[in-house]
Amino acid sequence: MNNKLIDHTLLKANATLTDIKKLCEEAREHHFKSVCVNPGFVKRAKEFLAGSDVLVCTVIGFPLGANTIETKVFETEQAVNEGADEIDMVINISKAKEHDFSYLEKEIRAVVEAANKRTVKVIIETCYLTDEEKVAACKAAAEAGADFVKTSTGFGTGGATVEDVALMRKSVPVKMGVKASGGIRTKEALEAMVAAGANRIGASAGIKLIEGGSHGDAAY
Repeated sequence: MNNKLIDHTLLKANATLTDIKKLCEEAREHHFKSVCVNPGFVKRAKEFLAGSDVLVCTVIGFPLGANTIETKVFETEQAVNEGADEIDMVINISKAKEHDFSYLEKEIRAVVEAANKRTVKVIIETCYLTDEEKVAACKAAAEAGADFVKTSTGFGTGGATVEDVALMRKSVPVKMGVKASGGIRTKEALEAMVAAGANRIGASAGIKLIEGGSHGDAAY
């Protein structure tokens, strides 16, 4: 099991700084790829992880994706200035449903530029999209220069599925990554996502996943 597959995640609205510190300590101990935290915790997470090999990931336009492009750009720039290494942005889902994929490409490109060479993962929130919309959103992310496409926020009506991961993997260039997130609570589920083409996993149950247990509480 490659622990660097996992973005150890805590995005609950009621998470405290004590919770974030524990998250970082766990990520450091298990050498996860990153911790994924809300923007207000980026600076402190960076401090908690100083000297480790764990990155700090944060979320932009989270969880609805309905912010303006300008707001997402500002949020990204601030996160980078405070130490974020990776950016997980939510697309404007309404625009995807309206099939305005040129808008999606424009907003993703703006965030990629604001991220200033940091890894950008694009959350398309698969639970709300048809297969055709998923493919088109993935292609917009690829055209805009993003590094990954990602299934879910964990706050929608559904999370990652093997079928969606496989579809997304086929819809983007080989050089792009696919991140599965939302509802991945067992080692078996993780392995199925990887077999389908995921090369990053977002989960609040990171420790349980690597130890082979199950975790029934968290949505992410």
